[in-house]
Amino acid sequence: MTTRKAPPKVFPMFLKLEGRRCLVVGAGAIAEGKIGGLIADDAQIRVIAPEATNQVQTWAGEGKIDWERRRFQPSDLEGMFLVVAATSSTAVHEEIYAEARKRNVLCNIVDVPHLCDFFYPAIVRRGSLQIAISTAGESPALSQRLRKELEQQFGPEYEPWLAAIGQARAELAARDLTAEDRKEILHELASREFFERYRDELHRRLKEQTGSRENKETEN
Repeated sequence: MTTRKAPPKVFPMFLKLEGRRCLVVGAGAIAEGKIGGLIADDAQIRVIAPEATNQVQTWAGEGKIDWERRRFQPSDLEGMFLVVAATSSTAVHEEIYAEARKRNVLCNIVDVPHLCDFFYPAIVRRGSLQIAISTAGESPALSQRLRKELEQQFGPEYEPWLAAIGQARAELAARDLTAEDRKEILHELASREFFERYRDELHRRLKEQTGSRENKETEN
């Protein structure tokens, strides 16, 4: 039986990247997905790559990223918060990781776990609700399977429900309530029973709206 090192211990967290300087080396199909995620989180993005996909070129044209059409240089890491690399060169990946470590820049070499300070988890997103799954690089396939299962468990109706809870929480904060009363109400709003009532009401309204549109189309 082949012996191997134990998987690394990883600390789970959600980072705020708004305004932080992030470097992406590579601009192919894989890097494109990473760039898109950084754009969604309002990071300040610099891309280094001789060539780029059409989408990456479009983002550069729109001013969403700064794309420099050349090869990586160690000085590209200066002042960066993190770097993500997805190229076809093992040598470049190893150089990026070594230089990032020298500068205390968080590094992710896509699909090369031993050259990563952090991993991209599989994510279930429902508005402000995010559920992250990681196997510390042991089995991305398992992460993807669990993500699909959780997407079924936590359907799209969680997004408006959570937004409603957030609004209620803000309104409760302005009311003259004891901390214990406020806590009790918030826990009730987050309960499964309350969610199921909300979901059923949402489905009823959608059904009524669909029926109303169908009736109008029939009349016309």
